Order: sequence, then C-alpha cells, then structure tokens
Amino acid sequence: MAKNKTSYVCTECGADFSRWLGQCPECKAWNTISEFRQPKATGRGGNFSGFAGTVAAQVQTLDSIDLTDLPRFSSGFLEFDRVLGGGIVPGSAILIGGEPGAGKSTLLLQTMCHLASQMPTLYITGEESLQQVAMRAKRLGLATDKLKLLSETSVENICHIAEREQPKIMVIDSIQVMHMADIQSAPGSVSQVRESAAFLTRFAKQHHVAMILVGHVTKDGSLAGPKVLEHCIDCSIMLEGSTDSRYRTLRGHKNRFGAVNELGVFGMTGTGLKEVKNPSAIFLNRGEEQTPGSIVMVLWEGTRPLLVEIQALVDHSALGNPRRVAVGAEQNRLAMLLAILHRHGGLQMNDQDVFVNVVGGVKVTETSIDLALLLALVSSFRDRALPQDLVVFGEVGLSGEIRPVPSGQERINEAAKHGFKRAIVPYNNVPKTKIEGMKVIGVKKLSEALEAI
Repeated sequence: MAKNKTSYVCTECGADFSRWLGQCPECKAWNTISEFRQPKATGRGGNFSGFAGTVAAQVQTLDSIDLTDLPRFSSGFLEFDRVLGGGIVPGSAILIGGEPGAGKSTLLLQTMCHLASQMPTLYITGEESLQQVAMRAKRLGLATDKLKLLSETSVENICHIAEREQPKIMVIDSIQVMHMADIQSAPGSVSQVRESAAFLTRFAKQHHVAMILVGHVTKDGSLAGPKVLEHCIDCSIMLEGSTDSRYRTLRGHKNRFGAVNELGVFGMTGTGLKEVKNPSAIFLNRGEEQTPGSIVMVLWEGTRPLLVEIQALVDHSALGNPRRVAVGAEQNRLAMLLAILHRHGGLQMNDQDVFVNVVGGVKVTETSIDLALLLALVSSFRDRALPQDLVVFGEVGLSGEIRPVPSGQERINEAAKHGFKRAIVPYNNVPKTKIEGMKVIGVKKLSEALEAI
C-alpha cells in the first residue's frame, strides 16, 4: 500500500524541500516553510490528469488549434469587467483577495444575483450560514429568487453537486476553509489550500465553469496560502480599501485574458458596492483655497489615465534623525528623490521631516510620480502654493534629467478634459499638435522644472 509522501513547501515562493528549514534558500524568507503531505496516487497520472481541461492528451500543431475566442459574459459591473479584461471567460479560475471587511462577499453576491437571472449559478459558502447570506442579500435589496446557495466545505461534495446542477459560474467563499478527504492536515494549511485549489481549477476547465475563489490575506496584505495558489489560477485580483474609507479599489495582479494592473473603483453604500465611472472626479475633490505642497498628477492605470492629488509637507525636525513618511508612494523612491533634489536642485532637507500622501488611498507604483512629488516638496518647503490649474507628470533620473513616460498624449488629453490649463511634462511627451486651452511646458532637466513654477 502506497504511503503519503511528505515534503516541505515555502508559502512565499512555492519551493519544495525534503526537510524543514528555518530560512528558504530560494526567496530568503524566514519561517515560511510548512509541512505538505501529498495525496496517494490513483493509478497512472494520479489525480493530475487533465489539469488544463483536456482529459485525453493529444499532440497538435499550432496551426491546427481553434483560435475562436471564448464568448465572455458581463458581471454586471463595468469596473469589474474592466479589471478582468472585458468580462468573465467560461472555464476560467479567478482568485479575489482583500482585507476583512473590504467587501469581497458583497461584490460577489451582487454579481451572482445579477447573473442568476441569465444563467445557472451556484454560490458556495463555507464561512457563513445560508441565513447570513440571505440576510445580507435582503439588506442590499437583491433579487433572491434565482441564485442557488450551498453551505459545504468538502471539495469532492461541491464538485459532485456542481456536476448535477451544471452551473455556468461558481463562487467558492473561501478557499481557506475548503478541504479534501485525502489530505490529513487541517483546512487552511498549505497542503489543503494547494490541493483544493488545483482540484477546483481542474473541474472548472474540464466543465467550462467560471470559478471565482475568495482568498484571505496575511498581516502584510499578501494572499494567504502557498504561492502556487496564484500560479494555478488564471486571474488574481485584490479588493483594497480601508474600513474608514467609502471607496474600494479593485486591482488586477495577474490576468491571462487581459492587461494587468487594471484598476476599478467602487463606492461602498448602504445598498452595496456602486461602481465609480469617473474616478478622477472623486480623487480631485480639492478645496477652493490654494495650499502649498499640493499638486495634481496623471497616472496610467492599465488602459486608462487617472488624475490624483499629491500632497507633501516639509517641516523642521526636532529629532536627530528626520522622519520620511510616504503614504501611497514608495518609501525608497522618496529617499532617492530627496537626494536628487539636493544634488541637482540645490535644496537640502536633511534637517526637515518629510511627509507625502496620495489623496484618496490610491497606491502609486509607477515612476511618473517623480516630477510631481519633487515639485510638491519644493512648494511646501518654500511655503508657496502652486496654481490650481497645473498638472505634472514625468520620471526623474539620478542625473537630474526628466525622462518621458508611456501614454503621454492620453494623459494630457485627460487633464484637459478636467479643465486644467497648464502642464509640466517631459520634453519628449509634448504633443506635436497644440491642445486647445492647454499650455504644455516640456522640460529636460530638474532645474528647468523648478524655474517653470
């Protein structure tokens, strides 16, 4: 009789080892290696045959493969469809994560109630009772006569019932409470999450069922469970937003059917999540009075521009080691920009506390924030307000040069639509044709940008 094989898996990078280690040799993370017991093999191929959807293995050439696009169907939210790449693909496995209370279950319940009137649906709840889900649906005012619910945590039973019901889309809430009979460890462990996700993904592809898995997050905000969980699914999206904010952002981190880093914005109301079709308007809710350290920049999120306000506060520090705080921006990039400002701008802030904030809870990861952040710091340091109709974007190099950023023309056009009259941009991003009502100033060096303000 075959025995279960025991290995040790790193929850951060998914590397396998024959024994437990304190530090993972692959990703150098500490205390991330957990015991993993593989299930017994069930004949040739074991439980892993037909993982990609075809049970019978067949060799084909590229030109013989049918390239007909799978028909997508809408979730009912245009912002949700945007993040998914245009809609839900049949047979796809989607993983959605987020902090507790962000609204994952609310968003999926609204989506499933909308789709239940168009196609067979199945909502699997493993954390809440059926009465709790029904109470939430009633509070949100949703149509509850078509959506089918099931309270179950056994993956084998769920797939058996799904074969009988034949839904077009399923929701598993959540993958951390699912378990398989062949795995001896407790639900939520590395082995249970890994095998449960693989089994459900294989079922989705073989039966062309769109599968949405809800995942928990750890204390640092990353998805809980082994890293292989994100590798085996098709789309990985995160619902972000603090509990004291009424806005939620849905961001794509992985998408096999569309662009990554797409951003969808929702507003949390008493009747559930409402999509925000013009997110730039909510992030630009500025006061009429001009204040130093405030400036507007244009991000490029996925396939659309987004206007956000950058705020900076520079104040004399009473500490020997001045503070450097960045909310919504990268801490290391702020330190680098302060060094560039000292070397090529002639402004020294070694004895100043520096605080940076991106209004609205937006997290900026692209380099187009550099020039706007530097001008906001200078504005606060000199206590001189910048014009309200000014928009800025551009990347700043270590030698003080202003580098162009992608989609510069689209960024300027978006700013012009919102009434901005002036723009300071990299010289190579200046449009060839003049934009009516917009004065575009192209700069090549940091010193030129400082002179322009």
